[in-house]
Parts: sequence; C-alpha cells; structure tokens
Amino acid sequence: MHKTSTELVNTYDTITIEDLAVKNLVKNHNLAKAISDMGWRQLRTMLEHKTGYQGKNLVVIGRFQPSSKLCSNCGNHKKDLKLSDRACQCDRCGNLIDSDVNAAYNIKKFGVRDNSLYADVSH
Repeated sequence: MHKTSTELVNTYDTITIEDLAVKNLVKNHNLAKAISDMGWRQLRTMLEHKTGYQGKNLVVIGRFQPSSKLCSNCGNHKKDLKLSDRACQCDRCGNLIDSDVNAAYNIKKFGVRDNSLYADVSH
C-alpha cells in the first residue's frame, strides 16, 4: 500500500476515491474476507497524509453518489442496477460497459467536478 499510494501521489495532482462503507460491504459473505484483507481505511489514510504533505488534492466522494448507477456516457440514472450485475447497458443511449469501469469513470467525473469548486487555478 505504501508503494501504491506513493506512486499515485507522485503521478497525479488530484486523486479521487469513494467513501466506502466497508462494514456494509463485508456483510456479503462471498466477499467479506477479500474486502477485509484489503485495508481500505489504511490506504485512504496514507493517501490523505501523502497528498497533504505534497500539496496534492484528495477528493473523497460521498458513498451515496450513484457512481455505479449513472451511465458514464450520457448520465442516465439506472435505478434497477444490482450489485450482481457485472455489466450495465444504458436504457437511454445503449452504452454497454463493465459496471466497475463505469463507476470508475463516474468517480473521476465527480472528483473533477468537486475539485473544481476548490481548485487553485495557479497550479
């Protein structure tokens, strides 16, 4: 995690992560061990420390942002998407995309949007 967090902070001026409710995620017995072993909170703490130290931006989006349920192509909200759906197809534009990739695109968009509210345009 030290290597990964250092590489991220050295590579990017802004890093966006999602505020995950890990205790809720471990309720899924199929994923509980893998999620518990990941050390999500520790990675977030390292990113907070390193971005602060280097004057970089860490944007944490709210856990209730619909990152998975928004089409990253057109913004349509797909309310009936389940966690078990590994791909999603937009009802409006037809975009077919892996659910995790779609969420990652949306988290990036939320981060860029949220960061622009506070960004110092001089750097």
